[in-house]
Amino acid sequence: MCLIAFAIGTDPDRPLLLAANRDEFFERPTEPLHRWTLPDGTGVVAGRDLRDGGTWLGMSEVGRVAMLTNVRSANPGPGRRSRGELTTRWLQSGSSWDTLLSDVSAVDYGGFNLVVGDLTCGFWAWVSNRDPAQPHEEHTDRLHHRRLAPGVYGLSNAALDTPWPKTLRLKQALAEALTTGPDATSPLVAALADRDIRPMSELPATGVPAELERALSSPFVDMADRGYGTRSSLLLNVARHGQGFSADFTEWTHTPPPAGPHRWTDAQPRRLRLA
Repeated sequence: MCLIAFAIGTDPDRPLLLAANRDEFFERPTEPLHRWTLPDGTGVVAGRDLRDGGTWLGMSEVGRVAMLTNVRSANPGPGRRSRGELTTRWLQSGSSWDTLLSDVSAVDYGGFNLVVGDLTCGFWAWVSNRDPAQPHEEHTDRLHHRRLAPGVYGLSNAALDTPWPKTLRLKQALAEALTTGPDATSPLVAALADRDIRPMSELPATGVPAELERALSSPFVDMADRGYGTRSSLLLNVARHGQGFSADFTEWTHTPPPAGPHRWTDAQPRRLRLA
């Protein structure tokens, strides 16, 4: 997952509103959003990485939420462990924040951001194995983390709330959606589909070549010639009902062309409800 905007605790009747794009190599086998069960028996709604078994974003039946992005660097390499297992660790019903922090070794994983939440108690937190002041430096031996207050946040492939143009674009659309009814999602859909490439003067220096930096600067990444791009888009709207909640998921799966011009076909949205 490479771009997420999420609002937590800004409305007592809507504890979470989230919009996200997942960018990945086309060859990586993936299952789209669906219901499945973790090894400890916890039921979740999430997509699934079929290579390593984890997920980039998901929610458990008891209201735990986890979302993950990589941190960009010039020479990214796989860690000893898959980052996708970090989300499933949190989604398991018996885990705690303190246990997660104590069990995760910063050096075992490639650069990551992990945001976790628990809708039953309003807990939210962020953790990364990269220094927020220098997120694109690869050498690290400690975790950086903090609790999250109610608000609107953006996350791409640097530290939490790093003001990249595409992150600001999606956060603005999310803020607009918050002022309207729960069904008014057109600003978010438009922002997730935005292919606007930004000039280098507006972009960070993350260590990758300038051509690649620009290609990755749009909310929707279209790099079909490199076998990479935005493979799915997701909207998640959680509503509170007394002591309980319901969660409405809408996911679009994007399929690249086999050859020729960079035209993508979008499947009909997949909708799931967790109540």
